[in-house]
Amino acid sequence: ETGLTFTRIRPMDGKPGGQIARGGIADIDRAVSSARKAFASGIWRKKEPLEKKKIMLRWADLIRGHAEELALLETIDTGKPVMASLTVDVRLAADCIQYYAEMCDKLYDEIAPTGPNDRALVRKVPLGVIGAITPWNYPMIIETWKLGPALAAGNSVVLKPAEQSSLTAVRLAELATEAGLPDGVFNVVTGYGEEVGKALACHMDVDMIAFTGSTEVGKLIMGYAASTNLKRVALELGGKSPLIVFGDADLDAAASAVAWGCFYNSGETCHASTRLLAERGVVDALVAKIKEVTAREITLAHPLEPSAQIGALIEDAHLGKVLDMVEAGLREGAKRAFGGERVMGETGGYYVSPGVFFAPSNNASLARQEIFGPILTVIPFDGEEEAVRFANDTLYGLAGAVFTTDMSRAHRVSEDIQAGTVWINCYDLSNFATPFGGFKQSGFGRDRSVHAIDKYCDYKTIWQRFR
Repeated sequence: ETGLTFTRIRPMDGKPGGQIARGGIADIDRAVSSARKAFASGIWRKKEPLEKKKIMLRWADLIRGHAEELALLETIDTGKPVMASLTVDVRLAADCIQYYAEMCDKLYDEIAPTGPNDRALVRKVPLGVIGAITPWNYPMIIETWKLGPALAAGNSVVLKPAEQSSLTAVRLAELATEAGLPDGVFNVVTGYGEEVGKALACHMDVDMIAFTGSTEVGKLIMGYAASTNLKRVALELGGKSPLIVFGDADLDAAASAVAWGCFYNSGETCHASTRLLAERGVVDALVAKIKEVTAREITLAHPLEPSAQIGALIEDAHLGKVLDMVEAGLREGAKRAFGGERVMGETGGYYVSPGVFFAPSNNASLARQEIFGPILTVIPFDGEEEAVRFANDTLYGLAGAVFTTDMSRAHRVSEDIQAGTVWINCYDLSNFATPFGGFKQSGFGRDRSVHAIDKYCDYKTIWQRFR
C-alpha cells in the first residue's frame, strides 16, 4: 500500500537486480482478510475434491511449462546454478504440487466404534488461514512443501517468502491463478521478515504458522504465537548433521556422500552433512578422497555456466558470516585441510570454495554452530559408543548417517542417532512419501508425505443418536 520497494542485489555478481515490493502491516491485513474471506465462503474448502485435484494438477503442469523462466528467476535471486534450479528445484516443486493434488480425492474421514443407537463421525477439517514463512535456500521447493498439503486439506494460505528470494513466489501465485485456483486462496506478501514476517506471525486471524528457517527465528515465532491467539506453529529449523564413517566402510562411497551432502547448494542446506565423524584410523584417507571428489565433481562456477555444480552464497552479509566463523574456528585451533576461502572476487559475487577443517574437539565452534556454507568439520572418534555420543552432542536433530558394512551396527547406530532422518550407506535420498523434519532444536512438524497434511487439519467429532 505504501508503494515502497527494495532492491535485490544479485549474489552472482553483486549487481542490482529487481525491485521488490516492501510490504507492511496493512498488506498483511489485506492478505489475511482475503484468505479468510475465501475460506469462509467455501469456494475452495467445499469444492468437489476431484475439481481441486484438477486445478492443482494444471498448476503443476504450468510450473513444468515455465521451467526455464522459473529456474532463471530462482538463480538470479539465490545464486545457485541455473542447471540445478532447472533439474532439481523446479522439477521438485512441480512434483510436490502434483503429489498433493493426487491426495485431494483420497482423504477419508472415520466412523468411531459406538453402541448400536449412535454414530460418531470423526472429520478431518482444515484449520483455516495458514501463514507460511519460507527461507531463501530452496525457495520453490519449500514453498510447495507448505502450499501442497495446506491447499489439499482445504485451507487458504498467506505466503511470506524470504526477502532474498521473492521472484519465484510471485510467479508461482500467478501460475496458480492461471490454473484456476480461486482468488484469495493463495496470497503472497513480499518484504522484510521483521516487518511483514512478524506481522503475519502475530496476526490474530491466522490459525497457523508453518515456518522453515533458523532456530533463532523459530523461537521468536513460537513466542509470537503464544502472546497472540495461540495459533499453531510448525517449525523446520537448523541442523548440524553428523555423518559417521566406521573403519570398515566403503570409503569411496562415504567420501562422495560427505562431499555432496555438505557442499551441494554451497552448503546452504539445513540438513547438510557438515559434521564428519570418522573412525580415527581412516580419517586421513577419507579426507584425501573427499578432496579428490570435490576437485573432480563439484565445480564452483558462475551460476549461469552450465558446468556449475555450486554457485554463490546468498548475500554479502552471509558471505561475511561464513568467513568470520571460519576465522574464529582457526583461532580456536581448527586446522584447514583445504578450501573454505573466498574465491572469484573479481566477479563481484559471493563465492566460497568448499572447505574441510579438522576440529580440535566436538565442542569447537566449527563443530557446533550451523555455518550454512560449504564448510565441513572433521572429528575423529574411537569406537561405536563415542561415535553415537558425539553425533547426539548437539542442539540439533535434523538428519544423520552411518557408513559401515556391519549391518547390525548400522541399524543399531541409526536407531541411536537422535534425528528425524537417518541414512545408512547413503545421504540425502528421499521422496515425497517420506516425512521430513527434526528433533530437538531442529523443530517439530513434518513436511512431505501424507503426514504433512495432518498438521494443517484438526479432528472434529459429530455424534448422532438414533431413536
